[in-house]
Order: sequence, then C-alpha cells, then structure tokens
Amino acid sequence: MTARWVVDEVAPKRDLHLIWQPISLLFKNDPDPASDYYRGVHRGHQALRIMEAVRADHGEAKVHDWYFQCGTRIHHDGDRAFEFADALATIGVDPSLADAADDTRWDREISTRMDAGLELVGNDVGTPIIAFTCDDGTKRGIFGPVITRVPDTETSLRFWDAMVVFITTDGFWELKRTRTTRPEFGDRPAV
Repeated sequence: MTARWVVDEVAPKRDLHLIWQPISLLFKNDPDPASDYYRGVHRGHQALRIMEAVRADHGEAKVHDWYFQCGTRIHHDGDRAFEFADALATIGVDPSLADAADDTRWDREISTRMDAGLELVGNDVGTPIIAFTCDDGTKRGIFGPVITRVPDTETSLRFWDAMVVFITTDGFWELKRTRTTRPEFGDRPAV
C-alpha cells in the first residue's frame, strides 16, 4: 500500500524519481528452513534475484514494472505461486530471466543494496523503508509509513510533506500504533 501511495499519489505531484531497492526477509530474519515462514521468504528472495537481473538488463523502469506485477499477482489475485516467466513476459521482459530465481550470484547485489537501506534506518525494522537525499546532501531514511489504504490525493500530499519534516528533523525516531485493520488493496490495477 505504501508503494501505491508513493507511486500513484505522491511521486507525480512532488516530482520524485523512485529507485526500488531490495530487502530480503530471508537474509534479514534467517528463518529455519523447515518452517512455513521460510518457504514464503525464500519465494520473495527469488523474486528479488529476478528483480536484480531485470535491473541489470533493463534499468529502473522495468524494476518498477516487476515490483508491481508481483504485488498485483500476490495481493489482488491471491496467487503466491505464480510463474515468474509469465510475469516477466507480461511486463515485456525476456521470460528466461526467471532463471535468476535460483542464481545465487544475485545475492551479493541484494545484500549490498539492502545493507545500504538498513544503514539509514537501523536493523530493527522491516519494510517499507523510504529514503531520500536531503537538501544539505545527507541521506535519510525511515521505516514506514505502514498504511492499510491509499489516502485521497490532498491527504496523501499532506501526509508526505509531514513525513519529510519528521525524517529531516534531528532527534526524531519513531511514531507507532497497533494496526487494527488489514490492507485494503482496492480494484486490481491495470499493470
């Protein structure tokens, strides 16, 4: 939901250039391979390997397409076992890049990019992480926001502007409350 919020409501109106970075819950949480959790995060890690292969061959625009293609299939279609090759073909990328799913050579790139993001926010967070370069040239990041629905445009922009103030204020660390609703994904987007 945070990605949809930034892409659909904020980026066009705040002239943001987005770069998608990986965070591997397989690497971060190091789950027991016998656990149910492991299967899910391993599958997500495979998608990240493909993401880095897509980035290497096609650049950031196709990384964006890959990210939203996966998210749409998982969250709107309820398909966590979709064929990677089919999803790649849908975004106009050579389906053979699906072979990257099992190619551990991409793991170093995933770790490097993930570590750069965690360096900005600390290790006791998950996803999403938003980071940007401030006017003074420093990089800042924050875990979140975790949202369950995309606000209307006016609220989205006020929300973004407030978040920027929080992130750029020295000494600010955290806002939090317990989630009481599940994400509301809305209609399936045209991807």
